[in-house]
Amino acid sequence: MKYYLIVGEASGDLHASRLMRSLRRLDGEADFRFFGGDLMSAVGGTRVKHYRELAYMGFVPVLLHLRTIFKNMAVCKHDIVEWQPDVVILVDYPGFNLDIAKFLHANTSIPVYYYISPKIWAWKEYRIKNIKRDVSEMFSILPFEVQFYEGKHHFPIHYVGNPTADEVTEFLASYTGTFDDFCRKNGLSADKPLIALLAGSRRQEIKDNLPAMLEAASRYAGKYQLVVAGAPSIPHEYYDKFISGHDVSVVYDQTYPMLAHSTAALVTSGTATLETALFGVPQVVCYETPIPKVIAFLRKHLIKVRYISLVNLIADREVVTELVADTFSVENITKELGKLQPGSPSRTAMLDGYTEVKRRLGKKNAPDNAAEIMVRLLKKKSAK
Repeated sequence: MKYYLIVGEASGDLHASRLMRSLRRLDGEADFRFFGGDLMSAVGGTRVKHYRELAYMGFVPVLLHLRTIFKNMAVCKHDIVEWQPDVVILVDYPGFNLDIAKFLHANTSIPVYYYISPKIWAWKEYRIKNIKRDVSEMFSILPFEVQFYEGKHHFPIHYVGNPTADEVTEFLASYTGTFDDFCRKNGLSADKPLIALLAGSRRQEIKDNLPAMLEAASRYAGKYQLVVAGAPSIPHEYYDKFISGHDVSVVYDQTYPMLAHSTAALVTSGTATLETALFGVPQVVCYETPIPKVIAFLRKHLIKVRYISLVNLIADREVVTELVADTFSVENITKELGKLQPGSPSRTAMLDGYTEVKRRLGKKNAPDNAAEIMVRLLKKKSAK
């Protein structure tokens, strides 16, 4: 069968490439065409455009590149119609992908499968109307989305498992490195346990969060050594301006080994909070925002979710402390980190909460499970 996939960022490239491999195992004649990245190209098929040509974030960059964005949309729509795939698979990236879904619903009979739901439960919930109209099948990787879509909006979806849980499980099953090995490789002392600092993958996130994280964690430098997870796209020189004067190391391409050997962590929101939990590392979630009092008001009155970390969203309760907006401060980070020392009641309670998170995620392999459902549905459709 012919599969057309659209992703708009690096994480989508990773998830789509794994889905493509799973589809190919089930469908030996799978033919792929896509807007995607290098990982998808490595699986095979025809890349129409690289996602870097689509990925504009923030109001000003989008405004400056509107002509390019509309041109890419037009190219994509025309290419799909010309190629006539059996299915179009959209991967997250809602601003672009929901427009494609709307076009396909109005102008073709090609089914639209959405792999990795847009996070409309947090923001822009009005998009549910378009999703119900334009999307044939929704494939979710977060268990709480089932209640949101099916319970609240009466739109059946498929929870297929969580790719991050799959990746951590695969890593832990094969990783044999010891704490001494990790320390020796990175010039660290094997005599002190680690506090991991995961300050985000974008320059602005690092600028906003890392200084306070470092100041708070440095107060425990007598007992611990501090290690920053370097973002692949950020040069070491950028970190130098923040780590100067602190006894801290920056390691690249070793986030999972680092977490495997860490005693505690300070983490910005996002997938990293879930990864940290799956490694069983107690954490404090830290996220500085501009105009914190305004953001705090919006969180209480406009933003639809109670939590920002995936850990708490999945557990549907506070498992990890979230220091966001007006609660983000060096003093609060220091205090909460202090509660996570080995043997403390807070640490034990958090680890118990992680067990519940893992139970809710389940043990399904997300790309394999999604591919199996997709192929079954498509074969059923073609047999009619």
